[in-house]
Amino acid sequence: MGYRVGVDIGGSFTDFALFDEETKTLQSLKVFSRPDQPGAEVLEGVRSLKERYGIAPQDIVYFTHGTTVGVNTVVQRKGLKLALFTTEHFRDVLELARLKIPDMYSLLSKRPEPLISRDMVFGIPGRMLPDGSVETKLDTQAVEAAALAAKAAGAEGIVISFLHSYRDGALELEAKAIIEKVVPDVPAFCSCETWPIIREYERTITAVIGGYVQPRVSHYLGSLQQALKDVGVPADPRLTKSNGGIMTAEQGKQQCVQMILSGTASGVIGASHVAKLCGLERCMSLDIGGTTADVALIMDGQPQYGVGERIGDFQIFIPSVSVSSIGEGGGSIAWVDKLGVLKVGPESAGSRPGPACYGRGGTRATITDAFVSTGLVGHSDLGYNAVQVDKDKARAVVGELADKLGRTVEETAEAIIQIAVSGMYSEVSGLLSRFGVDPRDFSMLAFGGAGPMMACFLARELKMREVVVPLTPGVLSALGGLIADLKNDFIKTLYLDLSPEAPGVLQETYKDLSKSALSWLKDEQGYDGPYRFVLSAEMRYRGQSFELDAPLTQEMVDAGDLDAIREAFHLAHERMYGHADRKAAVQLITARLVVIGETEKPDLPRHELVPGIAKASGTAEVFLDGAKRTVDLYRRADLKPGETFAGPCVVMQDDCTTVVPGGFVVTVDAYANLRIAQGDLA
Repeated sequence: MGYRVGVDIGGSFTDFALFDEETKTLQSLKVFSRPDQPGAEVLEGVRSLKERYGIAPQDIVYFTHGTTVGVNTVVQRKGLKLALFTTEHFRDVLELARLKIPDMYSLLSKRPEPLISRDMVFGIPGRMLPDGSVETKLDTQAVEAAALAAKAAGAEGIVISFLHSYRDGALELEAKAIIEKVVPDVPAFCSCETWPIIREYERTITAVIGGYVQPRVSHYLGSLQQALKDVGVPADPRLTKSNGGIMTAEQGKQQCVQMILSGTASGVIGASHVAKLCGLERCMSLDIGGTTADVALIMDGQPQYGVGERIGDFQIFIPSVSVSSIGEGGGSIAWVDKLGVLKVGPESAGSRPGPACYGRGGTRATITDAFVSTGLVGHSDLGYNAVQVDKDKARAVVGELADKLGRTVEETAEAIIQIAVSGMYSEVSGLLSRFGVDPRDFSMLAFGGAGPMMACFLARELKMREVVVPLTPGVLSALGGLIADLKNDFIKTLYLDLSPEAPGVLQETYKDLSKSALSWLKDEQGYDGPYRFVLSAEMRYRGQSFELDAPLTQEMVDAGDLDAIREAFHLAHERMYGHADRKAAVQLITARLVVIGETEKPDLPRHELVPGIAKASGTAEVFLDGAKRTVDLYRRADLKPGETFAGPCVVMQDDCTTVVPGGFVVTVDAYANLRIAQGDLA
């Protein structure tokens, strides 16, 4: 028995969630992030665990970690200098992409420069056909010459992406073997090994991003492993993955593309766990940290998944929890443009110097400074006493903007908040419209250090059903990594009609995928607990350009029930587009299988509800909704399940501040979550 620790590194703070395997209780901690020294914050947190809770490093028996090293490498363009080997005459794959511009409404919009310049792209003779047969053998001499030329041009890695390698990767693997022999010090990455999906550009850009970030991610993970070992942590770290699962650090070194979105996925997994406990059928998670605000939809306690999530300027086509960045974070900087218009973001103060009120050298007003200047934040220390709020510094930097605008400090601060909320409202409205859902049917689950601070303002504009603030909202992303299951995706592109010959092919395909999945789970992850398979297939009507993922069952496949498989696609098409053509021919493009090995979950206690009116711990003078007001202050630790109280008020706790405007009523539920709904206190 010992402690299970989940860690999530954010723009301002690094969060720790601790689960005591003996008492089944949760504890949490925050320390400042160190973007200048990634990984240093993790070791600082491990040391702080001993100081704050008496938890020695050797007591940590399970360690999960979400990291943004891969994402930052792409955003900052600090990855490997790569060469790309393509099929001859297809050198322009990265430039052509999908012929889309970032902003279709701007005549000046430009597509980003590819991660590999065209002079580093080499066309290799050799051609595979869509059915997997080889039309032209690989020109081995051309591969050797290209490998030597790439190295001479400064290539630090080579990505191989040939036509139709999703069907058979033989030519790519042959080229890789030649490269390893000719230039053994230059790593080679095959698209068929990275993620063998149909479509040339999608497979290529995914492989390019994987190769681009691999050395930095591998170095980071190796350093983290050694550092944890040096401080006495016996557990080898596991990593949260983009698909909401976890994997070993060793696997992460080799398949870093699978965990490139691990940080955002962790938060949604934590939110899904809380939503399921609370019985929230329709939920929107709002994760606001120091830099960004991220939104995801959770239906019946399950996050939504997709492909094509954006990493900086590029999309990556691996299965991932569907998360959209929709606005600014608590550290986003407010400024006045040349026309005298107040703006917020996208630049962030980050962890250092951070908001001015942190007293770490910040000299520009942020959203957090605006909340402090209105009096809504700052009645207790932040980040587990890591920050003693300096109200004078917050008012000073907001005052500089107020002078330019000819307003008071309080009016300017509230304007900053309103602009931030307005930007989020616009983005969330568009997101919900794309999914075809009504925000009035949804609850908002707010977390992150700044989520509860801003959630009620956004929910009020969207007319959402309620806001739910979990017990430890500031560290919910860390909790998400802690409770994530072992999970991996396996695919095989088939490209076949649902004809009488299809059942045999499907049965054999899923049999092979199952074997690969069990090998990954048991041999690579060392797992021997309960597991389950989730089957699906990407299908389309013949003649369509794109396919939909439709859920299947093992019984459908084993029985060779083509009617049931077709109907699964028709239903998926109806859900997405509102109609289906049950007379049309259906094609099955890709078979998919997900293996899930269940991990132990914290046993969050359910309390008996004792109705009553919560007692405030004090009052404060604030500027809210255009006027000065006296509001009640509540300490989260003093609130008991069943108690209610009304806004306007402020709830203080170690990892965040919850702001409740007037017209809202707060109820503490059986799991000690705050349920905040618009209405009057009865």
